[in-house]
Amino acid sequence: MRYGGYEGNGDRAAELMDGPRSSERLVILALERYGVWLRSTVVCLCSALGVVSADAADIPLAMSLLVPALLACGVRLYALRRPLPFALLWTLDASVVVLTGLSQPVLGGDGADVMVEAIVSISVITFQHEWATRPLAGAALAALGAVACALGDILSSPGHSPELVPLVRLFFLAGLSRAAYLIVRARARAADRSAALRAASRREADVAAARRAAEREYLATLHDTASATLLMVSQGDGLDWSWLPPRARQDLEALSAVPGFETGSVDLAALLGCVPEGEGQARVRLKTHIDGPLAVPSGPGLAIFNGVREAVTNVARHAGVREAELRAWTEGDGAVVELSDAGRGFDPQSVSTRRRGISGSIIGRMHAVGGSATVTSHPGTGTRVQWRWHGRARALQPGDRAQATGVPSPPRARAHTAVVRLIRRQLLHGAQLAALLISLLSQFTLSLHLLTAHQGVYRPAWAQTAAFMCLAAVAATGAAFLLRGRQIPSQVRGWSLGAVLAVSATGAFTLPPERLTGAEDWAFGLVGWHALFLLADLRVGAFAAFLGAHIGLNATAVFLSGVPTAAESATMGISAISICGFQLSVGVLLTHLLHGTAPAAGTAAAQEEELRTRERIHEDMQRDHKDRYRALAATTVPLLAGLGHGVLSPHDEQVRLRCGVEAARMRRLFAESDAVLDPLLNELRACVEVAERQGVTVSLAVRGQRGEVPLEVRRKLIDPVTVILGHTRSTARVTVVWTPRTVRVSVVGVDCADGRNTGEAAPSHGRVTDAKVSVARTTRGGSVWVEASWSKSAASEVDRA
Repeated sequence: MRYGGYEGNGDRAAELMDGPRSSERLVILALERYGVWLRSTVVCLCSALGVVSADAADIPLAMSLLVPALLACGVRLYALRRPLPFALLWTLDASVVVLTGLSQPVLGGDGADVMVEAIVSISVITFQHEWATRPLAGAALAALGAVACALGDILSSPGHSPELVPLVRLFFLAGLSRAAYLIVRARARAADRSAALRAASRREADVAAARRAAEREYLATLHDTASATLLMVSQGDGLDWSWLPPRARQDLEALSAVPGFETGSVDLAALLGCVPEGEGQARVRLKTHIDGPLAVPSGPGLAIFNGVREAVTNVARHAGVREAELRAWTEGDGAVVELSDAGRGFDPQSVSTRRRGISGSIIGRMHAVGGSATVTSHPGTGTRVQWRWHGRARALQPGDRAQATGVPSPPRARAHTAVVRLIRRQLLHGAQLAALLISLLSQFTLSLHLLTAHQGVYRPAWAQTAAFMCLAAVAATGAAFLLRGRQIPSQVRGWSLGAVLAVSATGAFTLPPERLTGAEDWAFGLVGWHALFLLADLRVGAFAAFLGAHIGLNATAVFLSGVPTAAESATMGISAISICGFQLSVGVLLTHLLHGTAPAAGTAAAQEEELRTRERIHEDMQRDHKDRYRALAATTVPLLAGLGHGVLSPHDEQVRLRCGVEAARMRRLFAESDAVLDPLLNELRACVEVAERQGVTVSLAVRGQRGEVPLEVRRKLIDPVTVILGHTRSTARVTVVWTPRTVRVSVVGVDCADGRNTGEAAPSHGRVTDAKVSVARTTRGGSVWVEASWSKSAASEVDRA
């Protein structure tokens, strides 16, 4: 049989309909194995008891029929490990019922009749589980079992037609078994669907978290590489540029690298030994004191390495010294890294929130991987930066993508436990509904027929009738809770179990002992099913104790009237095995489903979901990376490539102006991730700060009541301003005007360098939108005026379209 899962990242509805998932698949396999083992056990035990009850002269011929049946069961058990052809398996199962039916006239007597009926009944029931995915094959075997019983009756009593009641009973049992199987399988499927919905929600959260982490790392890398390089080129003239070509090539390589999910551990001491010290006048000589090796997960290790690299760069730019001390040591199961310098120092509280070196590259990176970073400095006293990785109770596993990419790992153990509980609850409910269905249908069909047909046998008859009504009340009470999806309260269960046990005692002591477990005993096989749906949520020991008490009451009633013969004992034993033994095996199966299959299904579902999440994150990371690189390909990449290969010279003023514009664009991109009330103004200020660092005096004015502006619109509104600010040499004025219907952003740049080239614009970063932004431009001498405006009404019309 093939039970395929599903793969792919389609929509949620299609995903839920694609083949049996973990719970349903494992339930199908468990029921198949259960059916084979139960039938083989019943055939073995009942055959032995049937032979014991037979005459010695009939035993050799009977054994010639029953031994092949036992061998067929053995081959069927072997097939559970090594699959055999469908035709062979069906033939083996058919031979069991046929050979059993043929043994009935050989053995003779009531014991043979009971043995054949018990074996064929159990076989018909288990065929619906063994051949659950091939219902026609199971139905054909059930029909063959009925034919075998009829053939045995005909050969045992020539001239008499077979009794119809046992044949009808066989088909009734087959239908009940199939219905119970479908109920349990439906609940397993419902559990899978619920678990899939929960997993899909967790997957979306994991993917979103991973994408946010990748975006943060991307922005931090952009800040540490291309943005820093372009800003230095835009600010410098007459410097030693020998360091620029290799640096630009390294930056270009960093931008084009595909993000990955580092796993396992790294030696932090070896990583810190590779921290670049810079070149020429920007070189910082590091004095290292590292107690190594320092094994840490790769995510935190790389976060510390990148943070130290950025801190060394800050020393070169701002500290006014060319030496720093780098120390690292272990602390518990974690690690501590410290970089200190004796430079001019600064006040960390005075650093603008839009400066990304400390907040993003140092502190943000460590927070993302569950560590911490602190910056301690005062003017004139130097600076100390410390990174702490606090360690984890377990090593990073290959599946911990979120942690490796900077996302705190979700509570996987808690989620797995919740899934197991969900599956267990659904399977329990399905089993209780199946037992309730068997109880009700059996009571009001077969048992009701027996009760009404043998009223004259009971002593007294009213007691048996009262017992029947009592069982009906128990079933109705259970149905009132289970059909509403509720569990039966413990107090109700206690009273119901007492009533069921009283029915067992009534049936045992108001029926002649020789009639117990026979055709007149309607209660013997019924009370166990009522007890099963009452005790299904407990371990099988509780149900076994009830069945033991039930059998004990009947055995007591038998022995009080005298010791039965060997043949009578064998006949009663066959009935007990076929009825109570079968019910006990169902209890064992239920315990296995709840405490074995449910955890296994939860683990399988978690593994499948882990694969889906990994594939989804990988696909999204690839797509996001392509989008980011495409946004940089038109402007930033050509600049870095030209600088890295000597095509563009940093001595050229136009090159430096282009670098300043690109640096401002990147700073605006960094500001997109800030959680502020006015994103438009925040991103504009980031661009203004870059211009001010170039020596431009910028005034910023805001008019009107601010409102919400989509991200793509903000990019298109700000980019023309960024270009003008990057080309302005002296002063500029930026104005933002809000009206109820429009947003206008304008800039006037005085003394613009080569005003003819200030119309350049960068392509939209990210997805393409229908944002309608118009740009107007006027040039007078060396001054340039540019205004970008966006109409809210036009955007609304686009949305309605």
